[in-house]
Amino acid sequence: MVKDGVMATIGDLVLIYQEESPATFARIEDIWADKKPDWYEVKLLLLQTPVVEVVWILREAYLNGEPFTMNGVKVRLEKVEAPSTRRRREEKAPGSEGAREEGKENQGKVISLFDRKKG
Repeated sequence: MVKDGVMATIGDLVLIYQEESPATFARIEDIWADKKPDWYEVKLLLLQTPVVEVVWILREAYLNGEPFTMNGVKVRLEKVEAPSTRRRREEKAPGSEGAREEGKENQGKVISLFDRKKG
């Protein structure tokens, strides 16, 4: 999860909380200005069964994780990053141990799914 105030934007995965409980994941498909100043229309692909596309009208602060209410229900969006993406970003941060050891090979082992099917 991303908690450093990074705004969620097009293509990002977000976790939608309802009443402070995780409810579903969504991908932000598009964002465009609403007719009301400082509001945006945000097209979300709700990753549930069945997959549903919705458009919510939100302020930028809500894309930054600030809670809001929808039909009397407290809702909050939290940007999500894959653990490997977050780890790579932290390793390359200036002054981090990973940045000093950038020349070292990755110690992880790659397992081919195709090779596993053959055996």
